[in-house]
Amino acid sequence: MKPPFKPFIIPIFIPHCGCPHQCIFCNQQVITGTSGANPSEKEIHSIINKFLEYRRKNRSRTEVSFFGGNFLGLAAGQIQNLLDHVVPFVESKKIDGIRFSTRPDTIDKERLNLIRSYPVSTIELGVQSMDDRVLRQANRGHIAEDTIHAVSLIKQEKYQIGLQMMTGLPGDNEALCLETARQIIALKPDFVRIYPTLVIAGSKLADLYKRGKYQPLSIEECVAQLKKLYLLFQENRINVIRMGLQASDELDDPMTVLAGPYHPALGHMVFSKILLDAAAKKIKEKPSFNDSVTLTVHPKSLSRMQGLNKKNIDTLKQMFDIQCLSLATDPSLEKDDIIVS
Repeated sequence: MKPPFKPFIIPIFIPHCGCPHQCIFCNQQVITGTSGANPSEKEIHSIINKFLEYRRKNRSRTEVSFFGGNFLGLAAGQIQNLLDHVVPFVESKKIDGIRFSTRPDTIDKERLNLIRSYPVSTIELGVQSMDDRVLRQANRGHIAEDTIHAVSLIKQEKYQIGLQMMTGLPGDNEALCLETARQIIALKPDFVRIYPTLVIAGSKLADLYKRGKYQPLSIEECVAQLKKLYLLFQENRINVIRMGLQASDELDDPMTVLAGPYHPALGHMVFSKILLDAAAKKIKEKPSFNDSVTLTVHPKSLSRMQGLNKKNIDTLKQMFDIQCLSLATDPSLEKDDIIVS
């Protein structure tokens, strides 16, 4: 499977704007470090110009993305104003398109008609789960059928579709999570994001956690679950473009994330675990080997093969009683290939 195309994204946060109520896990103002008000035209232009200064010259596509709220849940005039503030950058060819995230139950023909004339390229839906009981406990206010209907309407308009799911929600478990993934695969989105549930200060989930009524996944449990989800999506040719929240000063503050599997290198840990399993299988299948082993991988997979703090190397040496385990690179290999010698 080809790696996912990665445009240069300029994020504009509209924390909690357009949301009809607050989900049990959410406190966008704390996560994003911004207020709950829609940004002004001046603020939007300032953000875009600032990010354009950092854009690499070899980036072939640039998009402005409205995150952190329920974009199509805003009033029609607010939606148009936000889009109007970005359009001049598209017309001047400084950016190529607009994307936003929204709830499945805000997708209808009226709202899609409202944005049809704008240069919107991608719509992301906060699916979170395809189990109605989990959605109810998360206080989502929509059901799985809303997601199915929303994807159908979006596909009619030819937008790219991204679906966001969460792991570790109250009432969820690994079996239900894998079933959510299978139902998402059946909808054939262009890509998915996977966000583990974190206990964020000021959220309703934080209150449940403090009262001992919710226990988040550990880092180890989360990585194991994400690995299974990633491999399932990969097997079905669905690109996973993110696992875990983007690292930030706010999330690194222990006063923000009270508990849960937050790590700035969570995706790296998942890929490292996948390569560890693959390397262990290859070594086990090798007819014989001395106490010295070399693993050859693609150069871009080197750090993943090592693991954080070279944990994978230490694990393999202990598993197979290897005295000397070294790594080599070969750019002709695929990124998930490993040669054992």
